[in-house]
Amino acid sequence: MPRATKIVATLGPASSSPEVLERMMRAGVDVVRLNFSHGKAQDHIDRAALVREVAARSGKEVAIMADLQGPKIRVGKFDGGSTVLQPGQSFVLDAATSALGNHERVGLDYKDLPRDVKPGDTLLLNDGLIKLAVEAVRGDEVVTTVVIGGELSNNKGINKAGGGLTAPALTAKDMEDIRTAMSFQCEYLAVSFPKNATDMEMARQLANVAGEPWRHKPAMIAKIERSEAVPVLDQILKASDGIMVARGDLAVEVGNAAVPALQKRMIRMAREMDKVVITATQMMESMIVNPVPTRAEVSDVANAVLDGTDAVMLSAETAAGKYPVETIVQMAAIALEAEAAEDVTIETDFTNKKFGRIDQSIAMGALFTAHHLGCKAILALTESGSTALWMSRHNVKVPIFGLTTQLVSQRKMTLYRNVRPLLMPVHTDRDQALAAAEKLLVERGVLRPGDTYAITCGEPMGYPGGTNMLKVCRVA
Repeated sequence: MPRATKIVATLGPASSSPEVLERMMRAGVDVVRLNFSHGKAQDHIDRAALVREVAARSGKEVAIMADLQGPKIRVGKFDGGSTVLQPGQSFVLDAATSALGNHERVGLDYKDLPRDVKPGDTLLLNDGLIKLAVEAVRGDEVVTTVVIGGELSNNKGINKAGGGLTAPALTAKDMEDIRTAMSFQCEYLAVSFPKNATDMEMARQLANVAGEPWRHKPAMIAKIERSEAVPVLDQILKASDGIMVARGDLAVEVGNAAVPALQKRMIRMAREMDKVVITATQMMESMIVNPVPTRAEVSDVANAVLDGTDAVMLSAETAAGKYPVETIVQMAAIALEAEAAEDVTIETDFTNKKFGRIDQSIAMGALFTAHHLGCKAILALTESGSTALWMSRHNVKVPIFGLTTQLVSQRKMTLYRNVRPLLMPVHTDRDQALAAAEKLLVERGVLRPGDTYAITCGEPMGYPGGTNMLKVCRVA
């Protein structure tokens, strides 16, 4: 069985050479993430062009995900680059100052912090490593007492325990970055810190307008990293094409102990609502400097796979780590091993489930039939990729091949669990299309004489949402 779980890798200084990027793709990268928190617009444009070029040379199509920075909820800069805070000392966060900070006070990139907090609140800095108790708010100053100290350096992030910061999800920089991302037609646009469905709807509208010259509409990924997003997760999912379980900021806001259960819930909800889901943050963190992962990291990746995530994501491991290729090799091996232990639950998945659409019913019928007949593969002829997406929400241990005439659909399907997207020529005749699909899979060595496979398509051909036929075939 080929690997079902997809791998998202972040590009950075360690992975921006054509040679390393090609090795990463051959090792198993399915989606490349461009992190707009770093670099200039031209840097991302150049990297996107490099991804397209290297993917073509590798004979493998990969998707590009542009990850917006979101609001800069950060402290300012320090004289000397950092300071050390001691437990019990007073420390002032000053929204009015532009001077370099010291051990007594520091400026803020986020000027609205004094209006968002009150005495008794807890602020967590540098991914929760430093903890401050708010004692008073005096104009533009937030006076705190250090509860947990440590080194605090330039531009470290600020979170409020329990959430409640009012910063908008989309900043002026994000809006400009959306235009940049649409100039190279990224397949996925990840929105940082959305609080509700409206944030995602606004981002989608901006992206669609920016993509209009190319008639391009990206799929929208909501990064769940604010505590406010958790109670309205179903609404955010409805407004998005998928979510990212962004465990870093989320853990700081809701507490580390709450994240594992939230991860399982988010993955389950996304799959039930026919959305994709990415699990991210510190999955193989030790491999930034070590050639092998820790046992805990192996278990973390495996558990995300067993939960049913579409993809597992690497951040600094591939962007700045010493072993970007080795990290991908290790992650792919862990995913394969975990998938081998998965149970098939196709019957219980369909219990008491109703399908109101013909194309969705055909997709479910193909899964059920392929599983019970022991088919070698499921072939989904699809324009938009929706049929393959619906099939991928259920584990049947039968490889799904999304065959499409649309390049953008092929690239989007690279993120779908257990789906191998392939580009095929346009056919207006159904029988010619079915024959061409079988020929393509035979040429690739997937199907051999005597193999049984299930195939779905729509008639007439070429219309999104038109899948209305299921056929079981045997290769002659």
